[in-house]
Amino acid sequence: MIVTIDGPAGAGKSTAARRLAERLGFLFLDTGAMYRAVTWHCQQRGIPLTDPNAVEQAARSMRLELVGHRVLVDGHDVSAEIRSREVTQESRYVAANNAVRAFLVELQRQFAEGRDVVTEGRDQGTVAFPHAECKFFLVADPRERALRRQRELAGKGQQIALEELLEQQTQRDERDSQREFGTMRAAADARVVDTSRLTLDEVVDHLEQVVRDGRA
Repeated sequence: MIVTIDGPAGAGKSTAARRLAERLGFLFLDTGAMYRAVTWHCQQRGIPLTDPNAVEQAARSMRLELVGHRVLVDGHDVSAEIRSREVTQESRYVAANNAVRAFLVELQRQFAEGRDVVTEGRDQGTVAFPHAECKFFLVADPRERALRRQRELAGKGQQIALEELLEQQTQRDERDSQREFGTMRAAADARVVDTSRLTLDEVVDHLEQVVRDGRA
């Protein structure tokens, strides 16, 4: 069974997807980590992220593995490195690369083949897994999303002004919603869940109930 969870940054989809997978006993597919891994790989090798062909070749030549909660590139655990601010800021170039997106969608489908998976991203229910049995699209108030990001960064020792995060978030939403391939939008058959005033446990409880009801 495939469960997709899409939505903008800060809506809580990554943490909710991971928790939901644990509760259901499913595998968790963190697609954002895949784009970050390609970004990190290119940065390490001095490959210009603004060169679409070079980035595609780099993505296809690297060995990308998702093992539990770890992300491996050519056998090296980069789980921590890909969460840096430098990778986060530059990953937009990889996300906008249609050839890389198409290649990573292939990998995502290979990962999920014959498995029970909870997968999260921007286009999981529309592009990667259009026939998934259960689809969600998480949303939240823009200011609440930025506050969540601010708290997350503060926990890592990074102090960023809320207004700066709101501006970055707005720009990212615009890019994601206008992308030619893998546009961020809710699938026609996805359940839209507003997480603005819900705790993480409340969100996961709701998602779990919907999935289990659908399997009954």
